[in-house]
Amino acid sequence: MRGSFSYRSAFLILLLGVFTYLYGLDSRFAPKNGDEYPYMHIVRMTADAGNWLPLQSEMDGIKNTKPPLIFWQGIASSHWVSEWSLLNLRWPSVLYTGLTAFFLFLAVRRFSGKTQTGLLAALVWLSFFATYRYGRPFLADPPEVFWISLPFMALLYWGKSAFESKFFFPVLAGVCFGLALFAKSFAYIAPATFALGLYYWRWRQWSIPKTLTYDLYKILIAGVLALAVFALWFAFDPNPEAVWKEFVLGENAGKFAARNSNYLLDLLRGGDSIWLLLITTLANAGLFTFVLISTLWQCWRGRRFLNLEEVLLLLLILAFLIVFTLPSQRSGRYLLPVMPAFAALIALHWERLPLWGFRIALLLQGIILALLLWIGSNLQFSSFMGTSGTWIYSYCHWILMAASLFIVLIGLIKSHYAKTLALAGCFLTYCTLTSSLAPLEGKLGRYSVETMTQVQGKDVWIPCDFRAKDEEYRLLLPGAKLHGYLAKDAANIAKLISSYPIVAVHAPFGSQPELCDSCQIVGQRMEMRARHSDEEITQMLQGQIGKHLFVNEYLVVTPAIAPDLSNVKDVCR
Repeated sequence: MRGSFSYRSAFLILLLGVFTYLYGLDSRFAPKNGDEYPYMHIVRMTADAGNWLPLQSEMDGIKNTKPPLIFWQGIASSHWVSEWSLLNLRWPSVLYTGLTAFFLFLAVRRFSGKTQTGLLAALVWLSFFATYRYGRPFLADPPEVFWISLPFMALLYWGKSAFESKFFFPVLAGVCFGLALFAKSFAYIAPATFALGLYYWRWRQWSIPKTLTYDLYKILIAGVLALAVFALWFAFDPNPEAVWKEFVLGENAGKFAARNSNYLLDLLRGGDSIWLLLITTLANAGLFTFVLISTLWQCWRGRRFLNLEEVLLLLLILAFLIVFTLPSQRSGRYLLPVMPAFAALIALHWERLPLWGFRIALLLQGIILALLLWIGSNLQFSSFMGTSGTWIYSYCHWILMAASLFIVLIGLIKSHYAKTLALAGCFLTYCTLTSSLAPLEGKLGRYSVETMTQVQGKDVWIPCDFRAKDEEYRLLLPGAKLHGYLAKDAANIAKLISSYPIVAVHAPFGSQPELCDSCQIVGQRMEMRARHSDEEITQMLQGQIGKHLFVNEYLVVTPAIAPDLSNVKDVCR
């Protein structure tokens, strides 16, 4: 029941939050989703074609995977791919995330009457791991969350004038919803308009006749206008039949088909059950998951005394939860637009929340920091790399680690500071995660300028473990013509050097690749492995982290004749 949130704490944590979201924004190892590289591929191919539409792609079945707004955003921010970098692609996502936090602050400050509560709501939302993971990379989630949230935050901000608006607000809501659909999917019109209907229903004191009489047409205006904005894709795309087949039927309607046994059984059990949807939705809060659980429990216990705004926030969450139980493919990611509502509820109940949820958050932060410290120490002070180079952290990294652990320990010891330091600890944990991989962003993890120059315009074969993996290698070898082979074959050096004229191969630390006499190594870097055997995991837990977590990647020129590309499938596609 302790823990006030002062202006000084809010200002310091705000600065920390801004730094966290900007630090390592261009990192290849930033927490993200696997969709980022396919999206980059579509942007690059569409820009190379010289037209905004139709969307272009070399990947089978992945072309019209999302509406064009996100790809147009990438084309614009990279200046038609002339300034191709993760930073240029990602900064609009951070801008969207920042704007969502800002308008959440304005809305909560307005109806709560407290600036600290508004700041707290924005910071809590930014501290959620799902916000950090999906709110920075080049994905469709940041614009979707912003445009869907904006009308509901406007209702909370303007109150009666927005609810009673006969034309302006419904049009505003329709445009906002339409831009959300144009960024992610037309399917979001269902939960958005459903939630809007519940808002109006509560405003009319739960009177269905009054809601139908005074507000139904407003919901229809918003819904029809939103779908009209989305329909612009069909109007402007030269091949609307492909959009209908690939996006409407394949990407959306296909999510209602039974994935395992049958629809009802999938609803109640398995990886797509409603129970897992509930768990993954709560887990979007990351380190604050148990704080969120305690907040919802407090809302339930005090349900008779909830004010109007709290009820509206819960109705928004309920609407999305109900709608997204209907598709057979269920994921907590679909409920990202309601995470600002969760953050607002936490902020409103902050002073009354019990400490156990925050102590669990601090304990989790302490475990993660201790693990990162152990891994980092093992990497820097062990000799696993041999003659391959040196894994060196700057003094700033160790200062950050020490300061983060100190702050978390203070939060665990001093109850009065537990809540505030748990919030700060979320951002510090994300910063230390980025800092722990910083050596790979330097010379260790990149090819030299000489190597890049040597393979300019040449065909190079690289390992692929997911679609469009070559887009990552385009950042490492700009200008090369990249082709993919199965990543599981990366250590089969004999086969690779006999099949491809220029190929990237993997070798464990401490051993040199066995090459032919006429083969030549033109480049070398360090790469982090993605999959490990049970034996390797056991050895890593025993301290042999570097030996199994990383490999040396060598770029080798061989005498092999290039294969006929017309007969060889690119694994990256």
